[in-house]
Amino acid sequence: MARKVTLSRTTAETDIKLSLSVDGTGVSKIATGVPFFDHMLTLFARHGLFDLEVDCKGDVDVDYHHTVEDVGLVLGDAFKKALGDKKGIRRYGFFLLPMDESLARVVVDIGGRPHLVYDAEAPTMFVRDFNIILVKEFCRAFSNALGCNLHVKLEYGEEPHHVAEAIFKGLARAMDVATQIDARSADSLPSTKGLI
Repeated sequence: MARKVTLSRTTAETDIKLSLSVDGTGVSKIATGVPFFDHMLTLFARHGLFDLEVDCKGDVDVDYHHTVEDVGLVLGDAFKKALGDKKGIRRYGFFLLPMDESLARVVVDIGGRPHLVYDAEAPTMFVRDFNIILVKEFCRAFSNALGCNLHVKLEYGEEPHHVAEAIFKGLARAMDVATQIDARSADSLPSTKGLI
């Protein structure tokens, strides 16, 4: 069964069309109107080997917040729908990702319980006009929509571009592991409750 989905979401603040293939090759086409965010989503797709298309028209003249948060919501929802009943998935994934002087730890549990623990603050929080605190808002929205427990910790780092890049690549790698099918339990849920 192909784990693919195409979604759209329209509000007064954003109009988003998104296509995701969990079992992809890392091909992406990203246009959010926020160049740095486009770069981060491109990295996410490539390093998680997800095929991802995002077209977002947002009120970026006001702020980048709505665009970043809403794309996080739609991407999380896309993973939730693409994974279907979640039978056979590994469920848990983690990765330590170095990016020059920065090191990020990202841990995910796709267990139906949304929760975010985020501890990542760089000495400088801006990449041009992009405040990397928006990475936290993206992660919160993603976690809530997917229903995953997500822990993000910047072990250390200084340069804000590197900090954000380590987090997005780490999330990609952790999600790649968590969404893989384990052949030993392909017909069962990774839970003793019988439900996730």
